[in-house]
Amino acid sequence: MPTISRLDTFHNEFVCFVKATAADGAVGWGQTSTYNADITAAVFHRQIAPWALGQPCADIAALVDRIERAEHKFPGTYRNRALAGLDTALWDMAGQRAGLPVAALIGASPGPVRAYASSMKRDIAPEDEAERLKRICAEQGFSAAKFRIGAECGRDVDQWPGRTEAIIPTVTRALPGIDTLVDANSGFSVKRAIAVGRMLQDHGVGHFEEPVPWWDLDATQAVTLALEIDVTGGEQDFDMATWKRLIAMRAVDVVQPDVMYLGGLSNTLKVARMAHDAGLPCTPHAANLGLVTLCSLHLLRALPNAGKYLEFSIEGDDYYPWQRDLFLENPFAVTEGTLSVNDAPGWGITVNPDWLARANHRVSRVEDESASDYAAQYAATMQKGL
Repeated sequence: MPTISRLDTFHNEFVCFVKATAADGAVGWGQTSTYNADITAAVFHRQIAPWALGQPCADIAALVDRIERAEHKFPGTYRNRALAGLDTALWDMAGQRAGLPVAALIGASPGPVRAYASSMKRDIAPEDEAERLKRICAEQGFSAAKFRIGAECGRDVDQWPGRTEAIIPTVTRALPGIDTLVDANSGFSVKRAIAVGRMLQDHGVGHFEEPVPWWDLDATQAVTLALEIDVTGGEQDFDMATWKRLIAMRAVDVVQPDVMYLGGLSNTLKVARMAHDAGLPCTPHAANLGLVTLCSLHLLRALPNAGKYLEFSIEGDDYYPWQRDLFLENPFAVTEGTLSVNDAPGWGITVNPDWLARANHRVSRVEDESASDYAAQYAATMQKGL
């Protein structure tokens, strides 16, 4: 069984790609979560690579579990953001070996997935947002669109006074026949969230994301129980114990795991299965045009409890200048409001060599015994547990 012989990272402050190489020469490409990617790359080589090198490539879930046990004292977001780079690279490698897209490896086939046009902006006037979403939906055929309300972690303080009350009717009136969704990004108290939720219901909005601080599951549940609109969330949650509690208490109506925050596709599949067993749909969070959107696309093709849509960011260089020219292909082509998994193997992408040439490069090899003094010191004591 081929083992992992080398792990390369290529990063800047915003993006980190991972290249996994097996002893037989097979290669797979993945990505860690975006932002502070230089820190994530350092975590990758300190806490992920040492436990992965020399291990079999094929049983990805078992390797993820091994690393989580080895790093059980660090059950944090950076560990999982780094772990996502390894996991997604190994899924790509598995697809390359089989000559199949990742979707096919998890029980699906190539084909389209309905997407929604997702706005990331709050510093935009309601009239301008309405006009922008109306134009984009008409040009690209989207039948659903999401806009932002409140202020991020805003404690009931709006982006500017009255914006929430203005943007809800302005956008919904401008988009007749279009499903509308909103994201509050943890902006409200329970009382305010319920009041805003009733306003959303009155205007036909069907999705209310992160209405209250995401870490307060009891508050989220209180809003969910008070409203008819689907309350959604979970994008920030990286811990399986939290996911079990969130789903068991039905804190939300729709779960929204983020493949990159959660540690990769393997962990996201676990969350999706838990949600399925509880009768909850899964609509992954995918807020930029990096690998997270492609992973979510493949995932949604396969899930029996797939939510209604794939999140598709409509923001360009003014908001996400770092996402330009990441791939040689255009894997984000929109056709009548859908994106498609094609029959290309793995994730179906080629990381742009010009981007890689500009990035900071670091490598961990199986023969580099001194790659991590930390891992070397504790490997012997951890061996039986691993």
